[in-house]
Amino acid sequence: MTFELKATSRAKQGTGASRRLRKAGQLPGIVYGGSAEAVAINLDHNSMYYTLQDEKFHTALIQLSIDDGAAEQVLVRAVQYHPFKQQVQHIDFQRVSAESVVELRVPLHFVDGDACLGVKMQGGAISNVLKEVMVRCVASKLPEFITVDQSKLAVGNLSVHLSDIALPEGVQLVSLLRGADLAVSMLNGAKG
Repeated sequence: MTFELKATSRAKQGTGASRRLRKAGQLPGIVYGGSAEAVAINLDHNSMYYTLQDEKFHTALIQLSIDDGAAEQVLVRAVQYHPFKQQVQHIDFQRVSAESVVELRVPLHFVDGDACLGVKMQGGAISNVLKEVMVRCVASKLPEFITVDQSKLAVGNLSVHLSDIALPEGVQLVSLLRGADLAVSMLNGAKG
């Protein structure tokens, strides 16, 4: 899924200028990376707030046009939220090309946990330890999510490790590259 955003550049920066933008219903942000200079931008807050609720947005290549100029390909790198209001404070975008190698957090989607032997027949309960993992790949091959199959969980086979996850072609788990192999989900409370 491709997202297209329109932003305007802003000359004034700093706490006071950002506060005035937020009061006017705008979201301050920045675009950096690539061979171009960093550009301070502002976007419509309400549309961005609801767009940020979509899980796919955080791992998608986004077409961002600033001041109705040519669209640049960017990734969301950081989002800052207000501690208790439903308000986004700031957003950072990084310019990337389709062939740039990037590291990004990708959500995990768990399937077949309710149908596994450990839950259906042995009285266990599944506890998902990780919700997302850091991956490294070419920007054009960035997955929206990674599926974790829990259908083989049973007593004696209590966890799914990162090394057991089937990854899309060209995608590597950063944790495995650094020597860690964590359990993604575990079966607890199995009656023996």
